[in-house]
Amino acid sequence: MQAMQNIAQESTIELAEQQPKPKQYASRQISPVLEKLFELHPQLFGAKFLPLKLGIFHDLLARHPDAFKKDELKLAMGQHARSTRYLECVAAGLARHDLDGAVVEPVVPEHVHHAILEVFRRRQARTKEDLRPRLSGLLKRAIENSGLTPDAYAALVQVQGDATNGLLDDALAELKAEAAKREALMSTYTASGKTEAEFAEMYGMDLKLVTRVLARVRAEQTSQAES
Repeated sequence: MQAMQNIAQESTIELAEQQPKPKQYASRQISPVLEKLFELHPQLFGAKFLPLKLGIFHDLLARHPDAFKKDELKLAMGQHARSTRYLECVAAGLARHDLDGAVVEPVVPEHVHHAILEVFRRRQARTKEDLRPRLSGLLKRAIENSGLTPDAYAALVQVQGDATNGLLDDALAELKAEAAKREALMSTYTASGKTEAEFAEMYGMDLKLVTRVLARVRAEQTSQAES
């Protein structure tokens, strides 16, 4: 009975991390171009950053032909895209937006992955705390949100010689172990011939938890069958 409880509990570990507390960013001189972008498009460049549509540089020039010099805008946009705040919104898996703030496309998995790693590197360089456990959770969530199999995700994002490949391997191994436990729970449930309520009562498990795990396994099986 205890083993079955462990399977159910471990298989439903929440992958999403708690929302981080608001950060105080060091004050620095802001580019006049970035200030202008904030003035024109506060929903993209204001207090909250959003991932930008690919090609938005050309959209800005077309929308505001007299507001920016091409080279200055390119420099400012590069500074914006390399900022930790921008990388954080990409790492969070938010969709790309156009100049009007409308969602236009998802950020591809490899861009999300590399943003997660870069934010991790910057944060780890500023603290003695080991941030790898949090990184593992973020990578697992990114893998699941990508819609790819763990192996396909790894083939897409791994870079030869990158020191973070080991961290990705650990996250992949954890996901596969969790999937195996969910499958074990489903097999035991199927063999029992019980209803979900009877099965949960028999093993002393929470019914909502059992229902959630079984529903996830069924969805995964359907997805695999359709692919």
